[in-house]
Amino acid sequence: MQQLALKVLVIGYVWPEPRSSAAGGHMMQLLESFLAEGWHVTFSSPASEGEHKADLASLGIAERSIELNNSSFDTFVSELAPDIVLFDRFMMEEQFGWRVEKHCPNAVRVLETSDLQSLRDARQQLLKERLKAIDDDNDFSDLFAADNASLYGHMATADITQRELAAIYRSDLSLIISDVEIDLLTEQFRVPSALLHWCPLMLDKPREPFTPFAQRAHFLSIGNFRHAPNWDAVLWLKNTLWPMIRRQLPQARIHIYGAYTPPKAAALHNAAQGFHIMNWAEDALEVMSDARILLAPLRFGAGIKGKLTDAMLCGTPSVTTPIGAEAMHGALPWPGTIASSAHDLADAAVRLYQDQALWTEAQTRGNQLMAARYDVNTHAAALTRRIRQCHEQLAQHRQANFTGLMLRHHHHKSTQYMAQWIEAKNRSV
Repeated sequence: MQQLALKVLVIGYVWPEPRSSAAGGHMMQLLESFLAEGWHVTFSSPASEGEHKADLASLGIAERSIELNNSSFDTFVSELAPDIVLFDRFMMEEQFGWRVEKHCPNAVRVLETSDLQSLRDARQQLLKERLKAIDDDNDFSDLFAADNASLYGHMATADITQRELAAIYRSDLSLIISDVEIDLLTEQFRVPSALLHWCPLMLDKPREPFTPFAQRAHFLSIGNFRHAPNWDAVLWLKNTLWPMIRRQLPQARIHIYGAYTPPKAAALHNAAQGFHIMNWAEDALEVMSDARILLAPLRFGAGIKGKLTDAMLCGTPSVTTPIGAEAMHGALPWPGTIASSAHDLADAAVRLYQDQALWTEAQTRGNQLMAARYDVNTHAAALTRRIRQCHEQLAQHRQANFTGLMLRHHHHKSTQYMAQWIEAKNRSV
């Protein structure tokens, strides 16, 4: 029997920019999975459009601008009558969840976390404390080795953690990009696994044939400058890692690409040191294919890293930290090197840059990893199957989530009254 085509409303924190961030790329993968099922998709957002916004209309996706704290959304969502509502980040669930429940009570509410922002913030705070306590920006083995129990202790009392976890409980299903984060949520925060779905990046096969070793040159680093972990990585590169690499490879260059380059980043450009700030890459995979090594020295963060899967797609070995590689390779060997100290990262980068046999072995590992963990067909089918199952068994699913019922009752009342007060205040101005 032919399955019913579902109607999906996505409420985006921002309009998707797949060429600017991994989060934008993952959102497009979700949308394409829905379209492949024949579902009807509408994308809405209260944000202004960025300069690198995807052309959703060309894919057959309807677009709608919406407003915060405005009852016009109530009319819009009632008329659309979606079967599925996907909130992009927990802040959108906070703002619009009560309105969706009030006007479309039978719509499945799905939360796209992108990564756990509360985990990223906790790690950023730990890094700040570490740098303040010890005047040493070389070795971060102790910081990277923090286990889930230790992370829970730093996260549990934070306001952002409580907000994010409450949104997960209030949602019928939350998409978690990292299996490490699923373990953290289920083992430490005791979130029922029935509320979570592992949905990593969903990617096609690598872009073979790859550009050969001899035709590649220089190092590459890439990432949206608005994302705090990326900016920290650039500073660590500039001040510590790159001087170590240049002492061993005096002619080496690094090209750093990123969307929305601020003046403070542009000011780091120094051709004499081989340190080149290149601004936004029109085609990230093209510049990735020309580079010999990707450097991703991330000292904090969460989720999984699009720059590292892009490197695998292009056959480009990478050098990164345990934070960078977290949740990305399971039990499989890394396609490059993982290291915790600046000295080890620099030495690994130089060795991989010069040793063609080692480089080729890393490239092969990337192919194996892509096939094992990121196949688009496998994950897209699992995602739409899980959402459809939730839609068909929604009453039973919600009844089993009493904590979510309780949180929705209290949160939605307070949020509703606050939103109505703001709307009335705006009208009176």
